[in-house]
Amino acid sequence: MALALGGTLIAGGAKKADTNKKGALLYETCKTCHGDKGEGNTLIEAPSILGLPEWYLISTLTKFKEGIRGAHPDDKRGLNMRPMARALKGKEEIEAVAKYVANMKPVPAKHTLKGDPVKGKALYATCFACHGMKGEGTKPPIAAPPIANLPDWYVVNQLEKFKSGVRGTHPKDTTGASMRGMAIALPNKQAMIDVAAYIATLKATTQEKAEPAKH
Repeated sequence: MALALGGTLIAGGAKKADTNKKGALLYETCKTCHGDKGEGNTLIEAPSILGLPEWYLISTLTKFKEGIRGAHPDDKRGLNMRPMARALKGKEEIEAVAKYVANMKPVPAKHTLKGDPVKGKALYATCFACHGMKGEGTKPPIAAPPIANLPDWYVVNQLEKFKSGVRGTHPKDTTGASMRGMAIALPNKQAMIDVAAYIATLKATTQEKAEPAKH
């Protein structure tokens, strides 16, 4: 945080500090699954959330809170996440915890699957228009999150959800609908694993901060 001089600026700086403190406090309920540092927990299928930009975190938490994501009866982990988002009281708390998480330092994800990154690179040709050549993502209005730091098992898990309709079928989930079409184009799970293997080779920097996406 920048130091501010003058009555108005000092007040503004204090408000920013309070917001960060609030975000840290709200994140206490997230640690059980996502870890103290946002590193995730493979055993309970909680992904790493490091490297995700503030606008995407706000968008995702809002989707969970409003039932746009995580309300499908077959989305076991999504159903676990939804009450966490619903516990956040309004836009202010969502923004506070999103800001806190977005300021965490990204680290390389741990990968567990053995796919073919060469085949995956060819399949990724339909992904880079939105997610970037290095998996760095694209800011709104395209609103595609960075994926280079995601664990491979999570990438496959979400592709399966998109393809089966567990995710991306809600009428208000326009970005999810676009992603679902990409997942349907993948012929089988092995293709998903290969794509994930290629994504695991990408070394993207943290995406630049952007304004929150509209819902």
